[in-house]
Amino acid sequence: MNRKNMLYAVGMAVFFIGGCGKAEKQLEYIGAANAKNLALETAGIAASQAEFTSVDLSRQNGQDYYVVEFSASGADYAYDIDALTGVIIDAETPASNEPRKKMETVDSTDQANGMITDEEAKARALAHAGLTKEQVTFLTCGPDYEDGRSIFEVEFYTADGREYDYEIDAVTGEIVSFDHDAEAAVTPDTGNTGKITEQEAMELALAQVPGASKNDIREFETDRDDGRTEYEGKIIYEGMEYEFEIDAYSGAIRSWEAEPMNDHLH
Repeated sequence: MNRKNMLYAVGMAVFFIGGCGKAEKQLEYIGAANAKNLALETAGIAASQAEFTSVDLSRQNGQDYYVVEFSASGADYAYDIDALTGVIIDAETPASNEPRKKMETVDSTDQANGMITDEEAKARALAHAGLTKEQVTFLTCGPDYEDGRSIFEVEFYTADGREYDYEIDAVTGEIVSFDHDAEAAVTPDTGNTGKITEQEAMELALAQVPGASKNDIREFETDRDDGRTEYEGKIIYEGMEYEFEIDAYSGAIRSWEAEPMNDHLH
């Protein structure tokens, strides 16, 4: 092989090696197609209903991300999606309260961007439940995106089987909603082994909402579930709606859900 051909062969080898290296790095990204699917899934829109206007790979502050924009039913959607992890970094949807802000790093800069940390989210949930971190085991605590805003989902349980689920606004720290399933709550002292009364069930429910009175109970009834009698009801107090199920024999609060009243307007 002459010198000219040898140099050509070496050059082509370097080209292919370099190209393979870039291709290998590119494989680490989720890809434009997956980014589109993630955006559609987050928005709850079928692919047949969406018209994509752009799907671009961008980079800022050392972070690569896809900018996915589309429209559906006359509404515009835009998502910034981490190119490596598929995490929704930012979004603009019809449900958003504010226009989409340009993507910023979402790691150690959460507090600088006005977002609470996962430890702060845990602390707010525990304070609301009246528990300490030593009394619970956390199942999950992580960021999510719902109805146009960033939230933390916090889920934990206690040694006696009570399970708590919280959704906490990642910016304001406000408790958006919570769900309390207490299969092993303390049995009230009724003085007998029969069922607790309706009045006692109401008092148990009201004790979970400081300041609420019997007048704030808007619904209350006796029902049977899986062969057991239970009391079901609803409390509306200071802009919040609470729904509960109480076992008629043990007094255990078997289900407890709470959400802001304004959520019903959407």
